[in-house]
Amino acid sequence: MIIDTHSHMYESEYENAEKVIQKCKDNDIKIILNGIDKKSNLEVLELSKKYDNVYAAIGYDHSVVDEITEEDIGLLEEQIKDNKVTAIGEIGLDYYWIKDNKEKQKTLFRKMLNLAEKYNLPIIVHSRDAVQDVYDIVKEYNVIGSIHCYSGSKEMAREFIKIGFYIGIDGPITYKNNKKQREMIKEIDINHILVETDSPYLAPEGKRGEKNTPLNIIYIIDEIAQELNMSEEKIIEITTNNAKELFNI
Repeated sequence: MIIDTHSHMYESEYENAEKVIQKCKDNDIKIILNGIDKKSNLEVLELSKKYDNVYAAIGYDHSVVDEITEEDIGLLEEQIKDNKVTAIGEIGLDYYWIKDNKEKQKTLFRKMLNLAEKYNLPIIVHSRDAVQDVYDIVKEYNVIGSIHCYSGSKEMAREFIKIGFYIGIDGPITYKNNKKQREMIKEIDINHILVETDSPYLAPEGKRGEKNTPLNIIYIIDEIAQELNMSEEKIIEITTNNAKELFNI
């Protein structure tokens, strides 16, 4: 069994989402689908109820910071009580695209963290050009989780690990010019690494230009295995156990 800990495999992103989910099931791949807004959260919940290889992570991310009301926060609080919800995510901060609403992003992020703490759920965190703020804020809460699509330094990765976080590795690990990440995974404990695809984004080398799917998770596993001089089977075993432990699967 392989667990793709971060995917957006739903109808608003794919025309054939359910066919791919079924193919993943046939290949013993479990998927944690991540919502980012009200629409995708509903899609994630519906698919998690329909397929036993699908789990839900729901939340509001930085892209909807100007839309979310207190009523929406209340709606999310009711939704996370569903027994297929394994995490609050995708949530976090992104200063790459928009830099003039940092305080609004932080406020929404903190509201998500309050829910995670209240309901004892792990979080799945988006961090782009905002790693120090993300670290400083999550340290204020009694939460653990995954730093999705981690691209920071090995030193900061170790700091996240110290406070109970796992490091999410996806397609870019396979890119020829991404020596920094390949070196980073050699410096941190494999027992704190998760594998993910971020489908439909970040297709691995050899699949770039195509719409990514959780079926491509094996390319990420293969690259990690090569870098760490371990078998693919061992990488699958360890990262699957990591995901089971963090997300209570």
